[in-house]
Amino acid sequence: MRGHPSGFVTPERRAMGRLFQLQEKCLQAMGHTGGHENSIPDGKLSLKHIVSLAFVVSAQYPLISYIVYNSEDMEKVTACMSVVLTNMLTVIKITTFLAYKQDFWRMIQRFREMHQQSNQRNVDGDGYGYVAAANKVASMLGRAYCVSCGFTGLYFMLGPIVNIVASKWRGTTYVRELPMPMKFPFNDVNTPGYEVGFLYTVLVTVVVVAYASAVDGLFISFAINLRAHFQTLQRDIQNSNYALPERETRAALRSAVDYHVELLSLSKHLRDIYTPIVFGQFFITSLQVGVIIYQLVTRLDSVMDLLVYLSFLGSIMLQLFMYCYGGEIIKVESLKVDIAVRLSNWHLASATLRKSLAFIILRSQREVLIKAGFYEASLANFVAICRTALSLITLIKSIE
Repeated sequence: MRGHPSGFVTPERRAMGRLFQLQEKCLQAMGHTGGHENSIPDGKLSLKHIVSLAFVVSAQYPLISYIVYNSEDMEKVTACMSVVLTNMLTVIKITTFLAYKQDFWRMIQRFREMHQQSNQRNVDGDGYGYVAAANKVASMLGRAYCVSCGFTGLYFMLGPIVNIVASKWRGTTYVRELPMPMKFPFNDVNTPGYEVGFLYTVLVTVVVVAYASAVDGLFISFAINLRAHFQTLQRDIQNSNYALPERETRAALRSAVDYHVELLSLSKHLRDIYTPIVFGQFFITSLQVGVIIYQLVTRLDSVMDLLVYLSFLGSIMLQLFMYCYGGEIIKVESLKVDIAVRLSNWHLASATLRKSLAFIILRSQREVLIKAGFYEASLANFVAICRTALSLITLIKSIE
């Protein structure tokens, strides 16, 4: 960076260091290494990566065993189904990340480079501050989401411990229960089977929370960064002075076109690598909402159960909202490039440059959609699922 000694750490460099830092730490905790600056780690999967996936997949056995064991108790079956679906969604996220591991790291590296270029523009006096502000928002949302996932997992973990302590303090008998509805092929009620089952559940929960925080957090961070770069592009186009000599104007327009093409390419790449996750997020969340709504309606007399399922419902809806919000802001900002061209002094441009501007307008009129199959990540679809949830509450209460 010009104007600073090599050892001087500017606020811009510190900001760059924080970009995707939380998500990178979560991935590092799962054995993934992000590589050094300007390098991409290889796509090879080590044993620890396969083990983490196999570990989460293995949790389906005790969960499904619990459903089979309590098949005649609808309340227990539905309580376990919500956890089974959450675990299935995590398997999809881990598998997708492992399959596209290099693509994820490439996008992280590219956005960091673009962030550094944006900071340089701010130093030079021709930046707008959109990217820096966006990364502050992305960092805040990432932390909030990680805390939300962590507290939801912690709440499930602490429940049995609190009940055991409370029963001893009251002098009553308490049949020990695992944090999650699981049934192991050994005695998981008495020592040492209970402790083994409890530790297994804790480890599975840690892996689920870490991958959810990383993969979901990266998506919303990528989306917010793309919005900021689209906003920067819009300002560049809108502020262009087409009354300047054509050679200078042509160079500026070529730079804007290249910038636009790269943002569209990044948006498409984001859609491609997140297609399995977006599909799984919508499909599984729709099922989870139905299961949890049933639990809420049938457990209205228990305040403790009500709090547990409300927090669980809030957690899964937050996950879905992050994808819907991310898809929405990319779609909206990509369309606004058309408006930026129309608001510029395009009428001062030469006939040749006007043709180039017309191509930008035509491309900008096609929405950049984050979708998977018939599911589109948008706020309209998020609201539709919320309305369906309210309709389910009315339906179940009328049946009862």
